[in-house]
Amino acid sequence: GLTRLRTQFIIAPLSNGNISLLLDMAKNAGLPWDAILGAEPVQTYKPMPDAYLRTADILGLEPSECMMVAAHNSDLAAAADCGFATAFVARPLEHGPSQTTDRTAESDWTHSVDSIDSLASQLGC
Repeated sequence: GLTRLRTQFIIAPLSNGNISLLLDMAKNAGLPWDAILGAEPVQTYKPMPDAYLRTADILGLEPSECMMVAAHNSDLAAAADCGFATAFVARPLEHGPSQTTDRTAESDWTHSVDSIDSLASQLGC
């Protein structure tokens, strides 16, 4: 799904994790990211608005040209408040079978899907 999305969009994590950790993750999992963004380059953490707004600025994009894709409703709410489109990707077992939060979309996000492949299909990739 990420490879399909990458044919038409910039793919970059916006994480509170450090760049070294995300680089290791990308290398080990073969993730086709175009850039690694997050707390270090923007000098603030999600859900602070500047985390999203400075990320858009780094990419030379308006917030309305960006989409936050996440399995966490709170990330999506913060991004939406900054003008980003949103996509909830369900991962109901991310924290094991006893997970009680983020099992489903809790708002009317731009997209709500069960996989990155489904998102790529919805976006015509």
